[in-house]
Amino acid sequence: MTINVLVELKSRAVDKVFTYLVPKSLEDKIRIGIRVLVPFAKMKLVGFVMDINNYEKDIELKEIIDVIDQEVILTPELLELGKILSQKTLSTLISSYQVMLPNGYKASSKKKINIKYETYVYIDYDKLKDIKLTEKQEKIINYINLNKNVTYNSLLKINSSVITLIKNKILYKEIHEVYRLKGDYELKEKYPLTTLQQRVVDQVELNKYNTYLLFGVTGSGKTEVYMELIEKVINDKKTAIVLIPEISLTPQTVRRFKERFGEIIAVIHSGLSDSEKYDEYRKIRRGEVSIVIGARSAIYVPLENIGIIIVDEEHSTSYKQENMPRYNAIDIAKIRGENHNSPVILGSATPTLESYARGIKGVYKLLVLDKRVNNRSLPKVEIVDLAKSKKKSKFITEILYKKMINVLERDEQVILFLNKRGYSSIVTCSECGKTFTCPNCDITLTYHKSSGMLRCHYCGYGEAKPNACPHCQAELIASGSGSEQVEEELQELFKDFKTIRMDFDTTSKKGSHEKIIEDFRNKKYQILIGTQMIAKGLDFPLVTLVGVINADNSLNIPDFRSSETTFDLLNQVGGRSGRGEKVGEVIIQTFNPTHYAITYAKNNDYLGFFNLEMKNRKLLSYPPYYYLVLIRIKGNDYNFISSETKKIKEFLMSKLSFKILGPSVANPFKVNSVYRFNIIIKYKIEENLMAVLEELINHYKMNNKIMIDIDFEPKSL
Repeated sequence: MTINVLVELKSRAVDKVFTYLVPKSLEDKIRIGIRVLVPFAKMKLVGFVMDINNYEKDIELKEIIDVIDQEVILTPELLELGKILSQKTLSTLISSYQVMLPNGYKASSKKKINIKYETYVYIDYDKLKDIKLTEKQEKIINYINLNKNVTYNSLLKINSSVITLIKNKILYKEIHEVYRLKGDYELKEKYPLTTLQQRVVDQVELNKYNTYLLFGVTGSGKTEVYMELIEKVINDKKTAIVLIPEISLTPQTVRRFKERFGEIIAVIHSGLSDSEKYDEYRKIRRGEVSIVIGARSAIYVPLENIGIIIVDEEHSTSYKQENMPRYNAIDIAKIRGENHNSPVILGSATPTLESYARGIKGVYKLLVLDKRVNNRSLPKVEIVDLAKSKKKSKFITEILYKKMINVLERDEQVILFLNKRGYSSIVTCSECGKTFTCPNCDITLTYHKSSGMLRCHYCGYGEAKPNACPHCQAELIASGSGSEQVEEELQELFKDFKTIRMDFDTTSKKGSHEKIIEDFRNKKYQILIGTQMIAKGLDFPLVTLVGVINADNSLNIPDFRSSETTFDLLNQVGGRSGRGEKVGEVIIQTFNPTHYAITYAKNNDYLGFFNLEMKNRKLLSYPPYYYLVLIRIKGNDYNFISSETKKIKEFLMSKLSFKILGPSVANPFKVNSVYRFNIIIKYKIEENLMAVLEELINHYKMNNKIMIDIDFEPKSL
């Protein structure tokens, strides 16, 4: 028997299968989609079995060393999906499979993840009848009777009588595999749907592939619609995938779903440990769950008989992967929906322009929830001009301060939004003007006061902030703003109220998302300051004021989507206010009070923003009127990369009749000592584009001085 194996090397030069001979002793273990250990040059590599062939005697082949798996890792659906993903994104085939799997299942995984076992104790009631128990023994028996699945270790903590009871065979032990990820919840009655929600549910045709766009204002009850549809699917003995964009949303979403559906849920996201992901993945493979909730990579879980796929907050850029393979989870959702003949629901209060344009053209089926649940009012929004308003402090205007005091004194809560982490974005010498920059990247270092470090948010480089300028010994000035500095200021301004910060720095530890959310929900803190991760989906009934510290941070990004990003963020973060019984308010601080992204967000006018932004996109030949391809050329040798980039532009011009922009330097130009240039292609009809790009990649695939990255429909330029 011979097999074709795709080995774990990611180089394009070896992006193909290699044929190996299978020893007779291992033939019975071979299945397509399992991992095997093979010799490759002087290495031992792990790879996936792609095909099983007949042995050809005239070919001298190496034998595989061992079979790693007893069960298939890549199902037939995932094997085919990987090939499609590789073709559509021009990525290596191995990278397309690796992205689907958690550590422990990846071909390159060197880490052995152990299955966790626990010893449980049970009562032999027949033997118990004839025994007179001591007081301590009775305590053990009563504890087991009152509790479900009692562990041996927990009984030992009560008293040591458990040992005697086991010795006398009144109790007996059993070892069971246990999953590491646990959560406390109680099953709750489902909320009755509103007339509007029921109308939306009735419009979704199950057992048939279609893409639906659920356009629902913040607080309109999209999650209840999702759960109602999933209940129908589960009653039909099918399964569901629910994608959410931010890890911060996971605890809240999982809790709501478990309160409705119980333990038939698995969770997949990057905040889990490798062991927890391994456990959750095994639950899915064993068919023990009907619902999988997770971030982008959860779209690849090996669920069988999928009945619905839901992508919540579909506008989020988090669904697009920024390294190889550069896929969009929404595209994968559509492929899997078609494979399983099931609907795909894209939900958002601020859909991407591309999605809404498809909705009104009928490419997607448009569903609308234009009112909040119980007809609650949308929050009242006020724009504050930072150039003209009095300041209470560096970041807080008098208007925002007074609103905050009023809310806090009513025993309600406040969320403040600033989309920039750290303490300060620039540290400069007051005399010589020296600015601290990353030695590896073309970017300034961000000051983090809590750790006393200057850090690069691109490559991770860090150095301690000096007390004075290393050149002239003058005082250093920290300018710019960050969430850490805002938090420090709030603690001074509102000494009688507790503040908590939620950003990348405060949520790096395991379980930190859940703790911050629960502490704020339980009123241990009155003010939550955070970055983009607090803008979407979170539901705090006592929050009646949201303040945007500076709406211009996202507006000033050099990207054609900056207005859309700003509108989305303001609309989404504003939607955190007034979700309970009390009416909410939003204060937007900005230096651009008349900018249309801000004024339309103030009026919660998505359609007004959509119509104006579409005119601008058409004028400038941007999506959704044109498709985009970003070609990024990278390398360590500036002169060589610069020269090759010009040649690539000439090659593309000779082969394609599309609009080709560039070359231009990427932003930032240098990351991790690698120089980066961009070429952008704009097109309406593909023609021979894929063939030309493949030719370009193949031309350079053996050249280790240059890297060519192709990104279809990039989310940032």
